[in-house]
Amino acid sequence: MIRVGIITASDKGSRGEREDRSGQVIAEKIATIKGQVVRYEIVADERDLLAETMRQMADEDSIDLIFTTGGTGFAPRDVTPEATMDVVERLVPGIAEVMRAESLKITPRAMLTRGIAGIRGTALIVNLPGSPKAVAECLDIILSALPHGLAILQGKASECARPE
Repeated sequence: MIRVGIITASDKGSRGEREDRSGQVIAEKIATIKGQVVRYEIVADERDLLAETMRQMADEDSIDLIFTTGGTGFAPRDVTPEATMDVVERLVPGIAEVMRAESLKITPRAMLTRGIAGIRGTALIVNLPGSPKAVAECLDIILSALPHGLAILQGKASECARPE
């Protein structure tokens, strides 16, 4: 089982003014990789609050895979990538690159997302867009590779090469 944390960055959602459909999509999609949500938070678009929630999930809750949704655009309060940079120890640029590249085949607006991915300890943190449709599309692109990446990160596997 992969322990999953979900953080939705939303001022309106944190005040109960908007339903979090993107977090629900993540919770549904992770079943395909035997993921189980062990912590789910909706927090305001505040850099320090987002960073602290990620730190807690990685360090205290021992969560394997942390998804954020929202806060990756151009709006002044979209600070999820910056909060993630405050927390991660190593970047994993390929995840964000492939999400953008494949999403560009669907919409030119994909180039406007600023999401990143990175590692903190033995946790992988991935920023997803805020819309439920974009979250589903991005997860369909990356989910199949994540269990192997987590196994390598956590010392449960040692080979990345595909068998010949």
